[in-house]
Parts: sequence; structure tokens; C-alpha cells
Amino acid sequence: MKYFTTFILLATLALCGCQKLEIHEDAPRCIRQEINNFQKRDACDDGAQVDEYIFQGKTVYAFDPGRCGSDMQTFIKDADCNDLGALGGIMGNTKINGESFSNAQFVKTIWEN
Repeated sequence: MKYFTTFILLATLALCGCQKLEIHEDAPRCIRQEINNFQKRDACDDGAQVDEYIFQGKTVYAFDPGRCGSDMQTFIKDADCNDLGALGGIMGNTKINGESFSNAQFVKTIWEN
């Protein structure tokens, strides 16, 4: 019975869909919390990620929800978790603070599912 109970417990943990959230270690604390919330509420099961960029002289983070819907928006936040705007969506926005986000310099991906 002891082995059966252990088996059931391990099988339940394996099948629950739990995933360890691995966030790049040098991400700011508030961004780490935002990623935890994003993963629970807004991230698709496929293709969601958070990338770090340098934009307008500052470090910013792009929260890309992934591939589970059309007209999804990628939200841009600064290192203090201030919302700077959103890219994409039904209007196809490409600018943050009046500047094309294509001018942003990619640094690294700090989280992906």
C-alpha cells in the first residue's frame, strides 16, 4: 500500500501540468513578479516569452503572449515595471513613446514557456 500511495502521488504531480518557472537570474524583482503573473493569466501555452531590450537608452521588457490567438498584444515595461505601451493588436501598433520598436536592441530572452 505504501508503494501504491507513493506511485499515485508521483503520477499526480507528473500529470498536473505543473511547470517550473525559470526566469533569468538577473531580472529585476518586479519583472520576476510580473512574469509570474503573466504566466498565470496572459501567456499562451505555446510561444510565450519575455525578452529584454535596450530601447531609448533604457532596459525594457517585452511580454509576448505567444500563439494562442489573433491580434494579441506584446506589452512593454521598463525595469521598474512601468507600462510603456503595447505592440501589435488589432491596430498593428509598432511604436512605443513615438518611436518604432524596431529600433530596440535585443539583449536576451529572460523567460519562455
